[in-house]
Amino acid sequence: MAIIAGYFAGETYGLLGPQMAATIIEEHTPYECIVIAVDRGDDKTLLKKALSDYFVAHEPVVGFSTLGGRQDLIDLAKELKQEGALTILAGPQADTDFRGEKEWRSYPHRFPGLSSSFSFALHGPAEQIVPFLKEPRPTLPAGPGFLLTAEKGVILSNAKKPWDEGFLTRVRWGNLFRLDQGMLTNHPVTTAQVLQQIGCPHASRPRQIEIDYPVSMQKGKKQRVQLLLRGCSFCDVAIDKGFHGVLDREKVLAQISGLPEADDGRKIAFELINENPLPGLPHILTQAGERDLRLSQVNLTMRADWLVQGEKQLREALAIARKMRIRILLSSVGFESFDDEILKNLHKGSTVETNLLAVRLMRRLKELFPFQWAYSKAEGAVHGFIHPTPWDTKETAAHIGKAMDMYRLASDILPNRSVPLIIHHASSLGEWIREVETREKVRFERYGSVIGWWEEAMVKPD
Repeated sequence: MAIIAGYFAGETYGLLGPQMAATIIEEHTPYECIVIAVDRGDDKTLLKKALSDYFVAHEPVVGFSTLGGRQDLIDLAKELKQEGALTILAGPQADTDFRGEKEWRSYPHRFPGLSSSFSFALHGPAEQIVPFLKEPRPTLPAGPGFLLTAEKGVILSNAKKPWDEGFLTRVRWGNLFRLDQGMLTNHPVTTAQVLQQIGCPHASRPRQIEIDYPVSMQKGKKQRVQLLLRGCSFCDVAIDKGFHGVLDREKVLAQISGLPEADDGRKIAFELINENPLPGLPHILTQAGERDLRLSQVNLTMRADWLVQGEKQLREALAIARKMRIRILLSSVGFESFDDEILKNLHKGSTVETNLLAVRLMRRLKELFPFQWAYSKAEGAVHGFIHPTPWDTKETAAHIGKAMDMYRLASDILPNRSVPLIIHHASSLGEWIREVETREKVRFERYGSVIGWWEEAMVKPD
């Protein structure tokens, strides 16, 4: 079996989800399983030849994960399926992308889903596929987490199993491959991930909020759409995973213990996957030291408000890191905007004031812990900054510009390029834009699983 996942050229980071899934498959089924990282520039004809050489006489079983809406990988899956391979859609949003956009059969312009490109989909924990792969002659399954296309295009869907922490402690980081001169070659991983939290606490309970119409469609007074949502309005992960909770600390330390070592004998750098990591970080570092797990660098991705709230624990962690000669890199803070109206529509749950408190804290800690603490883009951080958005006005531009100038945000905080707001069809903003379409009798163009929100993407009826 092979799992194909999207990748960026020139990178050496690991792919936790696919590589953990491949590990589970190898340890619990008769299948060998590798992960193939594919960037946009890879020649798909050469990739298909390499896959043929890999499978030889075996029936090709190819999973696809972490697609990120890439049409080239979707087309590849469809080609492989037509040529007789068993193709499986898994990973984030596998169920919603397999089914397609809500009510797409009644609205032909909506995203019709990917069911024609894949034999079936698997939503949720990877171990759900184990009984299927253990069959001597696998037939299309009907177990937990599976989605199948039945007669007349009807999609049958089974509820996924709950997460089982027993499957989340081991990853074979050496199972990642890249296409090199037409051959699959082992790809070194220098930055891994350690799972401590599944989902996001911000998505733990539903909230009723109002989101403004796009500025281009405002008619005098402000018009809004009321939504019941979880987490940030643009986040499809919140819809996909919600919030499962935090893994047992022993499971986290087991993952750290299994990380590869660099030439100096230290564990390679890893991202601690936890949206609110600071309360437990000092304990993780201390216990790693007590077990003689020689760490090199811990990367954190988190919200601005939890960074501010966790200052005491962060200082404690940095003091421990100084003794252990560990670097802590704040690799990404989800600032997203420095305008309160835009933050409200993104449902960040924080304000510009909170963002600026976080910036001041990041800079202050650099003065106190110059060798242990890293946060700036020059040190490898890429902080969240979403622009443009549907709610940009002269006023919002002035607010953002003022914050940028007063706090010199471009020097160390803001990335070189902002990220335009991306609306996945299954996110809360997908519901928002469909309601706007219904009310105003317009439609917005779909670009695969993404919905265009900008004025040029809007089509008015004749």
